[in-house]
Amino acid sequence: MIVTLACLGQFMVLLDVSIVNVALPSIQEGLGFTPADLQWVVNAYTLTFAGFLLLGGRAGDLFGRKRVYIAGIALFTLASLAGGLATDPGVLVAARALQGVGAAALSPATLALLTTTFPEGPRRTAALGLWSAVAGGAGAVGSISGGVLTGYLSWRWVLLVNIPIGIGLIIASARALQERRGDGPRRLDVAGAITVTLALMALVYGIVSTANYGWGDARVLVPLIAGAALLGLFVAIETRFAAVPLIRLGVLRSRSVTGGNLVGLLMNAAFLSMWYFVSLYLQDVLHFSPVKAGLAFIPHTVMVMVGARLSSRLVHRLGHRPLILAGALSAFAGFVWQAQMTPHSDFLLMVVLPGILMSLGVGLVFTPVAAAATSGVAPADAGVVSGLLNTSRQMGGALGLAVLTTLSTARIHAESTGAGPTADAMVSGYSLAFVVAAAFVAAGAISALVLPRHRN
Repeated sequence: MIVTLACLGQFMVLLDVSIVNVALPSIQEGLGFTPADLQWVVNAYTLTFAGFLLLGGRAGDLFGRKRVYIAGIALFTLASLAGGLATDPGVLVAARALQGVGAAALSPATLALLTTTFPEGPRRTAALGLWSAVAGGAGAVGSISGGVLTGYLSWRWVLLVNIPIGIGLIIASARALQERRGDGPRRLDVAGAITVTLALMALVYGIVSTANYGWGDARVLVPLIAGAALLGLFVAIETRFAAVPLIRLGVLRSRSVTGGNLVGLLMNAAFLSMWYFVSLYLQDVLHFSPVKAGLAFIPHTVMVMVGARLSSRLVHRLGHRPLILAGALSAFAGFVWQAQMTPHSDFLLMVVLPGILMSLGVGLVFTPVAAAATSGVAPADAGVVSGLLNTSRQMGGALGLAVLTTLSTARIHAESTGAGPTADAMVSGYSLAFVVAAAFVAAGAISALVLPRHRN
């Protein structure tokens, strides 16, 4: 039951990263968003989710994972209700921001529940494999369900669908979970929490702002510089001033923890872009409807789950590095293949087959990365280390999507005519994005060599 609750909780929060993408045109029309403001339906969630993850992880360590898990679901569910009923753009954006805060409390608790319930070994690996399969498939399922709900009901249901799920999880977790928390004093490092939260939010804000402004624009550089400065201040607080640090920086001396987070950041920089650019290609170039575009991701979803289950069975025999390298090789081949698409490509040959390779790679990588990044961590630090891994993934996804979107948009504009972007220009831009994503995957594979030779 613990594994089920952990998987469903993680599925909810990651589903909401992608489920609104297909619904964005309908949201813009329904609430009157300007094109410039529409991005905040996505970014408000991303900012608060990434910014509060370390705080959410440490709160679970100090105050109890069951308590924080339930509180995170409750806030997430109430915010979903407010967003689904919103009649004003500002209300929807505020609701999405609150969803992100709830997700930041919930997500680290799901992984910490598994790492503190199961000792290192095959049982933990199996649990992490299922958790990774669900987490990896959430992006594709979000695209599928977002298209179906928007096409047949309304964009509001991409948020309202969380209500019955959230209520069910609250009831089940209240009955099934036992309270677990660290043995230390219940003192939250307020200065460290505020500093790192503001730092991460500033960095993510600067990254996502590149979608509208160049990397050299002051509206990008100022938050990036501020975020870097705040991270430096956070390190000073944790090492010199905090009586009970938000995160013991000593855990970062572990090659497994540091390497796992680095691999997770680089791999997610590529993987998140897959759903985004394939969705654009299907709708803008091949002219798929939202429903048809969503259903096109079914093979991707299946292969993510297959890869994750396969890696969970092999990782305790082979160790972390071989599976990460195998997954990276599969994903790299898929990204390079996808980059060969044309405006008239065959759907099976240029969407389904490369998608199978990319998604298999996603599934193979997720479990050993999660296992490596949480290996050898004391139970008292399980929550904050789980938050650190999720932060790395979210930061990687935000950075990767910002870089790839900037490069892709520049290529499209350079090759477009005065009448607007042509299909050839769009495909050229999307192809460039997949080539650079393949480079991110290669960098992640090289980073995996940092990981120690370890067998669960």
